[in-house]
Amino acid sequence: MPVLLLGLVVAPVAAIRAAETAVAHRFEIGANDFLLDGQPFQIRCGELHAPRVPREYWHHRLRLMKAMGLNTVCAYLFWNLHEPRPGEFNWSGQADAAEFCRVAQEEGLWVILRPGPYACAEWEMGGLPWWLLKHDDIQLRSRDPRFIAAAQRYLKEVGRVLGPLQVTHGGPILMVQVENEYGFYAKDPEYMGELRQALLGAGFDVPLFACNPKEHLKDGYRADLFPVVNFGSDPQGGFKALREILPTGPLMCGEFYSGWFDTWGAPHHTGPTDRYLADLGYMLNAGASFSIYMAHGGTSFGFFTGADRPFKPDTSSYDYDAPISEAGWVTPKFEQTRALMARHLMPGETLPEPPARNPVIAIAPVPAAEVAPVLANLPAPIADGRPHTMEYYDQGLGCILYRTQLPPGPAATLAAASIRDVGQVFLDGQRIGFTDRRSGNFRVQLPERAHVAVLDILVEAMGRVNFGVEMHDRKGIHGPVTLAVAGNNQPVELSGWQIYRLPLDPDMLGKLKFEVAGNSAATAGTPAFWRATVKVDQPGDCFLDMRSWGKGFVWVNGHNLGRYWNIGPQQTMYVPGPWLKAGDNEIVVLDLLGPEQPVVAALDHPILDELRPKLDFARASRRVVKLRTDFGAPAHAGSFAPGANLQEVRLATPARGRYFCLEADNAHDGKPFAAAAEITLLDADGNPLNVEGATIAYVDSEEREQGDGTAENALDGQTANFWHTQWGAAQPGYPHRLIIDLGQARAIGGFRYVPRQGAAGVTGRIKDYRIFIADNLVEE
Repeated sequence: MPVLLLGLVVAPVAAIRAAETAVAHRFEIGANDFLLDGQPFQIRCGELHAPRVPREYWHHRLRLMKAMGLNTVCAYLFWNLHEPRPGEFNWSGQADAAEFCRVAQEEGLWVILRPGPYACAEWEMGGLPWWLLKHDDIQLRSRDPRFIAAAQRYLKEVGRVLGPLQVTHGGPILMVQVENEYGFYAKDPEYMGELRQALLGAGFDVPLFACNPKEHLKDGYRADLFPVVNFGSDPQGGFKALREILPTGPLMCGEFYSGWFDTWGAPHHTGPTDRYLADLGYMLNAGASFSIYMAHGGTSFGFFTGADRPFKPDTSSYDYDAPISEAGWVTPKFEQTRALMARHLMPGETLPEPPARNPVIAIAPVPAAEVAPVLANLPAPIADGRPHTMEYYDQGLGCILYRTQLPPGPAATLAAASIRDVGQVFLDGQRIGFTDRRSGNFRVQLPERAHVAVLDILVEAMGRVNFGVEMHDRKGIHGPVTLAVAGNNQPVELSGWQIYRLPLDPDMLGKLKFEVAGNSAATAGTPAFWRATVKVDQPGDCFLDMRSWGKGFVWVNGHNLGRYWNIGPQQTMYVPGPWLKAGDNEIVVLDLLGPEQPVVAALDHPILDELRPKLDFARASRRVVKLRTDFGAPAHAGSFAPGANLQEVRLATPARGRYFCLEADNAHDGKPFAAAAEITLLDADGNPLNVEGATIAYVDSEEREQGDGTAENALDGQTANFWHTQWGAAQPGYPHRLIIDLGQARAIGGFRYVPRQGAAGVTGRIKDYRIFIADNLVEE
């Protein structure tokens, strides 16, 4: 393609001043290559997110990336970090993106900037700010005027802060990405054009680009945005798809997955290193550019973990099985990547030695001697006739408690339309049961009451869905809340509520009233904050051992380390050495379940792969169901084509039902396995259905021990992981059935099937299949 030179815009004053003291380089997209100062330039990039790395360690981590053979760092900006409230911007501390770019430049790295407004990245709401959801009918990632106006304001601020750091002004920023994988979400090129224009208007004059998985490269495509493709394997297939919209020009993989992220209750993920190295070698040999996602994953500190759809909350550790570990340690994958890169350096280029590992310490067990029960530390309430979501009460993060009174009466069923995400139900301060969004269970059986009782529903928001239309993820209770007595077909709606906002912010923590733990009823297992004073002689990195605790958050000297949950796979929490100090350190643990032992201790190594499903209060995230004996006539029957490409099936006549069943009858390779990277249901018009509230009702087989082949992977919107029938302890044969429960009857006009990805020879690619859609495929 011809050289693409984007038109220059008037530079802000800060950019002009920067240009006076820095040398401006020229970066272009040429006919065959990226060009840096007129010379071909292969972008060897790796992803690293500044907020997931302690600011004190930015130099260290970027030196590791340089030593691994990279010449560029790819950096997301997260809108909700930088604009926590409308019009209030934050560029300090962990959010100092300009300083991060300057540090990258000091360490000899170029920068590819990905400012959003949407990011994904297993980050709370994909980086979008929660306050957008205060508009009940807002359409995110669309030309909804409210969304566009907010995004334009944010991007204008990004340009003010980071525009002076573009390569055209002497800085390290080579390119800027518009949106992120928009083709998976929708197909409107005009929306992409609005964001492109916003970035140009904000002062960005370097090349702008867009990325998509290969299945969606043509969705929302614009010729004035340079396209790159994202994949975790099969670079030949990915680049072949890219060439359909980019006949000439440099090839680039915008996200090449080095591993994968973890979700609570599912096995720890590791990437196949041999395949990773082979695919990376293919791109290096072909002269293609790439960004390794992740080169260093780090930690999702604070409240910023996201969730896969329909709802699979992510762990705080974002280790990702990346070449550089969560704590910044060199791994065998790092060494193998470095050796591979060393064979593909530019003339005169050499690799520096990796910096030394930061000091590591262990901390002997220290009792948490003070406690502050949650129910004894409530703020002033808000009165409301019916409970609403967190956003309605101008709250975005943390927990929220709903309180009302129940009259005397017989045993009854408490129910809500939805409770997001984990609800604990108390009567007169005693825990009665849980609601669990993972399984779609929003009912709790209440005992008989001889007198008026106080009903409390404590709801924890675990992080908003960060992928797909399900990001419209409002937290707390979705009413009404009803009480039903057995034999009475008319549930009674509860009213007269008191709402207690518990944002878990510094102001709330500063008002907690701690008492000596031994004198408190909180030791019986009610939600409480625990405080310990830990003496450290010489600060260093360490890993808090959370195996004796239940579920909640941890603060170390005021730093929120993120979420923990005893079900695993993550059992430790990374504590950066600079966040400790010589002498006394304050550690506060919020345990929403109650600890087995309120003891604080730290190890000198992480534990990221220990599942403890027996500790899950839901016991299982799936209901036990019985299949109907006869499913009747299928709504559709057919055969999938061989290969890894997305396949769309439209029904001759839309069918309506609560349950969608994919029955796989055989595989292309003749083996007994079935797999699906993604199943997307379509409405009568061919648009993706919102699967919020959907669950897996039944699957006959899934691998849970040798790897994560759980059926939920088929619904999460990610094609790099997949549902796969057992291949370890057993290998059951065909047919295989996977049944999706939509929660209510929906009109289904078709579906998309993405086979398991990878080169030829991967197992599980389905050939013949049948589809059943009905309201009664399963029985409770």
